Amino acid sequence: MTSLRSGVSRALRSLRRALLGAATALTMLAGGSASALAATKLNLGIVPWIGYGPIYVAAAKGFFAAHGVDVNLVNFDDPSAIPGAIYSGQVGAGTLTYDQVIGTNAKGWHLKVVMPIDYSAGADAMLSTDDITSVSQLKGMKVAYAPLTPSDFLLGYALKQVGLSKSDITSINVPAEGVPGVMVGGSTKVGVTYEPSVTGIVQADGGKKFHVLFSSKQAPGLITDVIVVTPKTIKADPVMITGFIQAFIEGEDYMKSSPDDAAAIIGKALGEDGAIAEAQLSGVQNPDLAAMPTVLAKSDKLPSFWVSGPVIGDLLKSEGQISAAPPIADTYDASFVNALAGVK
Repeated sequence: MTSLRSGVSRALRSLRRALLGAATALTMLAGGSASALAATKLNLGIVPWIGYGPIYVAAAKGFFAAHGVDVNLVNFDDPSAIPGAIYSGQVGAGTLTYDQVIGTNAKGWHLKVVMPIDYSAGADAMLSTDDITSVSQLKGMKVAYAPLTPSDFLLGYALKQVGLSKSDITSINVPAEGVPGVMVGGSTKVGVTYEPSVTGIVQADGGKKFHVLFSSKQAPGLITDVIVVTPKTIKADPVMITGFIQAFIEGEDYMKSSPDDAAAIIGKALGEDGAIAEAQLSGVQNPDLAAMPTVLAKSDKLPSFWVSGPVIGDLLKSEGQISAAPPIADTYDASFVNALAGVK
């Protein structure tokens, strides 16, 4: 038979445990304990790019950590290597351009865009010596660029506008950051790259030798940088994706409220002076939260993927890079930005 004393003792012990648990829970809620807000580790594949300013700022100012995401920026020299790193799980997410998403998903990889980062508006460019004044003059010439990158896509688009294709030029395979060297060194008169290399080439030799021949400013909304994950990541960690987007938006807001400090942070990430970084920001546009859903929504106007996607798909098919373009609806998941923006 159980004694009254022992029964009371058990009851008191149970009560103490309950009170202790409640007190601990209150402490966690009030103090934001590390266990309550345990950060999710995210390795993000990235290349140096002025359009990723909000990411650099969010990382430096602790915005990612505040939203429970421990972001580790994994820098790649070659952007064409990032899709494979995402697909294989080497990184949990990556920064790509939408043309890369079309190209990789044509292979059946099923990568998903979860948010747009920026539209290139001049920060991707084809450059040449000053004696070349038209893209139509490139027939038979050597052009330096990195295949399967935004530079490759911009080159193909520019050539198509004047009735040419890459079969009309001699392609020189050079990483984006190597293009300034081969142009300044005299190996080729023409190259395609992106910032900060664009500024470096234009300013070379006192700014009197090279100029921008064609840029993404002439195709607004066509080159869009995006955050990409696998369907597995979407299913396993939707809270992490939401937290990343929220921190990114705070990074954008900080760039507006504290432009000088933000430019210094971005410049440091790109290995250049803050004033130079600030000047380069005019070549990109980071959509705010209200504008993000329009990129992923079905529409007949840029920057919607439903407009840029078919253009990209047709160009990649004409160049033999893909046999068929993937369905646009299968390339993205709009649920995260729509939920944050209040779009149903």
